[in-house]
Amino acid sequence: MKLMVGKNTREINTSADLSQAKPLNNNSHKIKIKAILITQPKPETDKNPYFDLARKHNVLVEFKPFIHLEGISAKEFRKQKINPADYNALIFTSRSAVDQFFKLCDELRVKMSPDAKYYCMTESIALYLQKYILFRKRKVFFGDGTFQGLTEIIEKHRDGEKFLIPCSDIHKADISDFLRKKKYEFAEGVIFKTVPVELTEQEIRKYDLIVFFTPSGVTALKQNFPDFQQKTLRLGAFGPLTTQAVINAGLELNIQAPAPAAPSMTMALDNYLSGNGH
Repeated sequence: MKLMVGKNTREINTSADLSQAKPLNNNSHKIKIKAILITQPKPETDKNPYFDLARKHNVLVEFKPFIHLEGISAKEFRKQKINPADYNALIFTSRSAVDQFFKLCDELRVKMSPDAKYYCMTESIALYLQKYILFRKRKVFFGDGTFQGLTEIIEKHRDGEKFLIPCSDIHKADISDFLRKKKYEFAEGVIFKTVPVELTEQEIRKYDLIVFFTPSGVTALKQNFPDFQQKTLRLGAFGPLTTQAVINAGLELNIQAPAPAAPSMTMALDNYLSGNGH
C-alpha cells in the first residue's frame, strides 16, 4: 500500500499491491456464522441491505465504528501555518466539517470574506452552511454526492480562486489530486484527527465475522490489541486499501469486495454465508 505523506496530512492513494493476498471469498473454513460486526455507523432506517441479509440468513448483524473523528484545537491548527482568510474558496464534504471549520474560525478570530465561494459535495451540506453564512446562490455550489459531481461544479464555477480543503489527518487524496492536476492553487487544512475507539476483547469475541471498510479500522484493532490472535474469527474487507491493511497486519482475509461476482460487500457476504451452511 502506498501512503503519500505530506507535511501536515497523510493522503491515502487509491492503489494497493495485492500480490500477497490469499484466495478470497472462499469457504475453506466451514464455520457457521451467527453474528457479524460491520465497522460502520448503524444505518438510520431499516431499509438497508444489511438488514435484508440478516433476515435471509438468520444472523445477527450489528454496527460499531472502530474509529471516530475528533476536532483539533485552534492551537493544533495554528501549527499548520494556514490562515483560512487567505483563501476565497472552500470545499466541504460533510456537515461535521462545516461545524468544525467555523468553530476553529471563531477560536482563531478569523472571519471569512463575504465573497468567498463554497463548493459542497451535496445540497444538504450547502443548505447547512446557512447556519454560518448568508446563503447566496452565486457563492454556494453543490454536487450530486459523487466525486465527479463535485469536480464538475468546481470546473463550472471556478474563477481563479485559492482553495482550502478542510479535512481529517487521514483522508483520500481524490480532491487534492484533482486540484493539483488542474494546477489550481490550494491547501489542505487538517481540522480532524482520526482516533481509535476503545474496544474490549469481550466485545470482539461476540462476533464470528468482522467487516472493515477503511485501513484506519484495521489499525484501530491492532492498536487496541497489539498481540491480537484471530483464531476462528472471519474477516472481510472493502476496497484494495483495506484489503492490503488486513494483509499487512498479518491477518487472514476471508471476504473481499468489490469483486467480479460481488460488487458490494452485502453481495460478498451473501455469497460467503450461502456457502457456509446458511
